[in-house]
Amino acid sequence: MSKLLMTVIAGSLALAVSAPAIAAGSKEEYKAANDRADANYKVAREKCNSMSGNSKDVCVAEAKGEQNKAKARAEVDYKGDEKSRYNLRMAIADADYEVAKEKCDARAGNDKDVCLKEAKAAQTRVKADAKAGRTSQDANNDAKQSTREADYKVAVERCDAMSGSAKDQCIAQAKARFGRS
Repeated sequence: MSKLLMTVIAGSLALAVSAPAIAAGSKEEYKAANDRADANYKVAREKCNSMSGNSKDVCVAEAKGEQNKAKARAEVDYKGDEKSRYNLRMAIADADYEVAKEKCDARAGNDKDVCLKEAKAAQTRVKADAKAGRTSQDANNDAKQSTREADYKVAVERCDAMSGSAKDQCIAQAKARFGRS
């Protein structure tokens, strides 16, 4: 491989690895992304106007869904927190469900009923996975906090065997180590 190609690959890998560590975006980038989402929606919606019937309904649902997804992605890029990532997963689930529901309207009878149930089941599955991931994260945070609290109590208990300034210094070190004031 050429030196240039290796440099490009190495730079790409470094960027890919560091991407999660990049700070959240600026307010201007967030606003611009929301404006782009709105503009893209208007363009997509205009294309739907030439259609009729169920195909128009599907087109409108897809346009609205893409707008909602884009706005949720913008929020993730702006805030970068777990709540916005959760909201993105929910927006994707809802948008996909709305499109699937519109597609089911082209069917009739039991075929339509089955299609709607499958769409709802897919939405429920995605939302449940998102909630489970969020619950798991909350549980991990609680476990870390409980462990840290227990470790602090052990450190303070060890200090009780001491007396005077040694005990005071030991407690001060424990407080510093575990972020207590």
